[in-house]
Amino acid sequence: MFIKISEQSSLYDHLEDKSVSEILQDINTEDQKVALAVQKAIPQIDKLVSMIVPRMKQGGRIFYMGAGTSGRLGVLDASEIPPTFGMPPTYIIGLIAGGERALRNPVENAEDNTNRGWEELLEHNINEKDTVIGIAASGTTPYVIGALQEARKHGILTGCITSNPDSPMAEAAEVPIEMIVGPEYVTGSSRMKSGTGQKMILNMISTAVMIQLGRVKGNKMVNMQLSNQKLVDRGTRMIIDELGLDYEHAKTLLLMNGSVKTAIDAYKSEHP
Repeated sequence: MFIKISEQSSLYDHLEDKSVSEILQDINTEDQKVALAVQKAIPQIDKLVSMIVPRMKQGGRIFYMGAGTSGRLGVLDASEIPPTFGMPPTYIIGLIAGGERALRNPVENAEDNTNRGWEELLEHNINEKDTVIGIAASGTTPYVIGALQEARKHGILTGCITSNPDSPMAEAAEVPIEMIVGPEYVTGSSRMKSGTGQKMILNMISTAVMIQLGRVKGNKMVNMQLSNQKLVDRGTRMIIDELGLDYEHAKTLLLMNGSVKTAIDAYKSEHP
């Protein structure tokens, strides 16, 4: 029987009578459970990433889909891929029920539309090389479940991240990731432990995929966008470490080539 653990009553009560220190200590105690819950889900995360990588090497994309906090976290992770790894924004795409407006404001009934998620995927010309990852703490969001069901019918790889075991969303996905963090500190407030765990798993998925696609060298973000002086400085120091050049030479080389990787490759081709 499906039980929404994420909706069960908090282990704490009379929160309004607690001191700020007690509240913070209690929340921290609960947060420490999240990493352990994510650790238990690693086999499924591993399975999903291992299935995504060959698809992306053939030009496939990842679509994150969610509503509310879950949707926002998907959009956040997707938006950080271009600056961190230098990939175009078309490779990992975050879709949220209710569209752009829902990033800042709740959109009434948006998550209850079973058909809209698949319609949005069709607007992006979804194909069999792509992957759809549903995100919903409850595991019951119609917008996400409908999209997963249709994607799977069309031979598209599907995964999901949920905080409840044996949920309808997990049943709809080929590779379900069940991260069981228990009841929230404020009953039902899945922006807390569930949201934290979702962020951790999304970091793991996208970072592992990007490393496997060759977007990291050693432990460095050699393809990052040079969007501010801090990142230009970081990139310059990466080149110094790799090539032993002085700072100004390394910086000039970086700015001429646009990325650490391109700069290093260009220098090595000229100085074999």
